[in-house]
Amino acid sequence: MQTVESSTFVRASPDAVDRHLTPETIVEYEGSFTVRDVREREDDWLVTAGTATLELTFRFERLENGFYYEQEGEEGPLEVMETTLTCEPEDEGTRVTVQSTVHMGLWPAALTDRIAAWKRRSELERALERLATDLE
Repeated sequence: MQTVESSTFVRASPDAVDRHLTPETIVEYEGSFTVRDVREREDDWLVTAGTATLELTFRFERLENGFYYEQEGEEGPLEVMETTLTCEPEDEGTRVTVQSTVHMGLWPAALTDRIAAWKRRSELERALERLATDLE
């Protein structure tokens, strides 16, 4: 398994950032998948997303200061994908940090997980850039 992290500062209050983030916008911001369906349940959300050739589900849980989400089931490209997005007050704005752990489940794991982490870091950075742009 490999863990990657990305962080950005936005000139918006934590409440403003929180109001802007939803499970749907987070998946869309990452840019790899198109959201097809969002199902809100009592304690979480199930987001179905995909490409022309792939469909997968992400399960989101609300945290006090953000979200935790993971790839659900075995349909996705990874065996494990767990992500935490947090928003903390900083100066006159908010520090948004995203940390994700990935595991492809393929041999040799040292190589395949490194490739998955490289791609995942790009998704996290893209998501933070898009969030910052929308909050400007």
